[in-house]
Amino acid sequence: MSGRVEIWHRPTCSNSRGALEILREAGIEPVVVDYIAQPPSVERLRQAIADAGLSVRDAIRSKEPDYAARGLGDPSLSDDALLEAMVAAPILINRPFVFTDKGVRLCRPPETVRELLD
Repeated sequence: MSGRVEIWHRPTCSNSRGALEILREAGIEPVVVDYIAQPPSVERLRQAIADAGLSVRDAIRSKEPDYAARGLGDPSLSDDALLEAMVAAPILINRPFVFTDKGVRLCRPPETVRELLD
């Protein structure tokens, strides 16, 4: 595979570890981004979600305690409000997002990453 491959990774997440392992088994050493320590901008997150063909609600971790604590289940909240919350508390961003020349996927389950391989 040519071009840059990037993964928004969380080492404690089995899906994230699994997607990274599949990439490495395919001979790809991706740029590994600790999105908790280095959260994306609202615009980068918005673009990643759109490129993956998801809604903002599809990309938010609704089971995280922060989700309920911030009242993010409120259906009247705009995508912008949700994106701002996700960047402010990146633990709310579902993972792992993988970026390649072939596209972007939220790799849950991790085998989804195979859609991006040559």
